[in-house]
Order: sequence, then structure tokens, then C-alpha cells
Amino acid sequence: MISGHATSEETKKFSEKFLIENYNSIQNLHLSNVGIGTYLGDTDSQTDKMVTEAVKKSILSGVNVIDTAINYRAQKSERSVGKALSELITENLIKREQIFICTKNGYVTNDGDIQEDFMQYVMREFGKSGIVKEGDISSGYHCMTIPYLEDQLERSLKNLGLDCIDLMYLHNAVEGHPEMSKSDFLVNLKKVFEFYETKRKQGKIRFYGMATWDCFRTSPDNSLFLSLEDVVKIAQDVGGNDHGFRFIQLPFNLHLDQAMLLKNQTVNNKQKSILDTSLELGIGVFTSVPLMQGKLVEWAKSKPIFTDVTPSVGLLQFIRSTPGVLSPLIGQKSSQHVDENLEVMKTKSMSKSEYDEFVKKLVS
Repeated sequence: MISGHATSEETKKFSEKFLIENYNSIQNLHLSNVGIGTYLGDTDSQTDKMVTEAVKKSILSGVNVIDTAINYRAQKSERSVGKALSELITENLIKREQIFICTKNGYVTNDGDIQEDFMQYVMREFGKSGIVKEGDISSGYHCMTIPYLEDQLERSLKNLGLDCIDLMYLHNAVEGHPEMSKSDFLVNLKKVFEFYETKRKQGKIRFYGMATWDCFRTSPDNSLFLSLEDVVKIAQDVGGNDHGFRFIQLPFNLHLDQAMLLKNQTVNNKQKSILDTSLELGIGVFTSVPLMQGKLVEWAKSKPIFTDVTPSVGLLQFIRSTPGVLSPLIGQKSSQHVDENLEVMKTKSMSKSEYDEFVKKLVS
């Protein structure tokens, strides 16, 4: 097991090897304003190697934010990330304390290395052992009971080969429990936060958050809507002012733009977007699907605004320059895509005037 966690001193040293303007300071850490995601891919050994190499190449290009989840590629993405870290540390190319590792739990997953029917695996691993009881798993194959989350945390630590995870997200919990009332959800969320605070004290996680799809960027009349201010208050009730709820994740790109444009959140009695609300509440925002899994790259090829840069760099440049965004998380496996996407790390993000001009051209 690799010991330690991301630290202020070592993440700063890491940032100083590259273009220091491409790192944001939050919670006394220096985090790259582009991160790597590990969502898509088959569960075969070839994809394992590609993910491992992509993570290594990304880190050596200046990326120190790594995002994964236990259900990504049926636990195999976590293992590929763990292998990449282990190899780079063994080769003395990085220190554990320089890299910010994020994973997620909540979804029910099988194990891609075990050839077994999904439900047979679930019943054997979780049902017979009593970890999951009847009614615990939602129609969306999500479970947020404490015994299940504890089991998943231990598996994630083992998969990653770490004794501490920097950021543990509760994964799409609102979206995964569409049948649960909001009041019941908030009661359960408080129990989850109490569990995460316990694990912080044990040194198994440093921070926790919520990785989401709809809940923070939909209208308040939607049953999936969640108030970030309410969530922060729960964290404060559980952990005091030093609580560990410091990050969220949500989709944001030129198509899914609600995080910036929709003033759906109320903070201190004012209506604001989720990005502005997060800034006011001191919550860091990582964003997913910056390229819409490649669909926006094709769209951008026809736009004059992207003639000076490649579409992927232009799209990433826009997102990472948006106020309130810490890092877009770019999914990449092939060496070619890593090279193309991480050209963005060779230049600074846009200044406010450059960003405003970019947006003006975009809408004209």
C-alpha cells in the first residue's frame, strides 16, 4: 500500500515543474486546472494498459488531478490508476503527496476481473454477507447505506493501492434514488456525511463531496433538485467548521451550460448559479464531459472561433477559464488523445478580458 496523501508543500513543488499559472490553490493544495477522467472503456487487459499509460503520461505532462470511481470499468479503472501511481513512484518520477486522487462510491458494481453474472456477483458478495439487505438497492442500482459504502471504500483503497484517498465522492446519489423523498434523502445524506467524517478521522479519506449529474443544475421545481447551501449546512452540523465536504462534480460544457447560466441556487437569500454559489460557499467544482465524449469536437471544427487552436484545446480552455471551475476532467486513453488534449497545459488559461471576448464571439 502507498502511504500518504496530497500535501500543500508537494503539490506546490509539482506545480513549479510546469506552468505554475495552470494550478489553482484550494484547501492549501495546488491542483492542475485540467484533470484526467477514467470513465469509459472495455474491461479487457488492453484497455487496462491504455488507461495506466494515459494516467502516467498525463501526470508527466503536469496533471495532478486524477478522477475515477469504483464502478468505472467494473473496478478496473481504479486498478489501472493504482498501477500508474505505483510505477511512477517506484521510478522516482513523482511522490504520492503530489497527486490528488478522487474516486466515487454508491453505485452497485461487479468486478471486471471475475467472470460471473452481475446479479450472481452482487448476491454472493453483498447479499449473502449481509452487507446489503432487501430494499437497500434502488431501481437505479445505487446503494447509500453505511455498510455498503464502507465495503466499497475498503475495496477502492485496495484497488488503488492507497492507504488514504484524497477525495471520496458520493456518486450520483440523488439521481440514483429517484423514488426517495427529498426529506428521506437528506436524512440519509447526513448519515453518509457522518460516516465520511469518521473515515477522515481514521485517515482513510481527506475530503468528501458529491459527484452529480442533474441535481445541482436543474430547476428548483424538479424532484431531483438539491440546494448546495442545504448540503453545506448538513456538513457543518456533522463536522463543524472543519468539515470535509469541500468539492462537488457536475457536467459543464458549451452544450450543458446550466452550471454557469441557470440561477437556480439560493445562497444568503440571493439567486445564483451553482458555480457562483460554490465560489461563495468555498466549494471547489470539478466538471465532467468537457468534450461530450468527442461530440463537441466535431461541432467545434466548423466554428471560426476555434481556428487558432485545436477544437479540444479550445473547448478545454473555455471551461478551465470559467470562474468557479477548478478543473475540467478529460477522459483520455490513447496516447494521441493525451498529446492533443494536454497541449492546453502548455499555455495559460484565459484572462477575464480574453474570456469575455471569447464568450462574446461565441454567441455572436
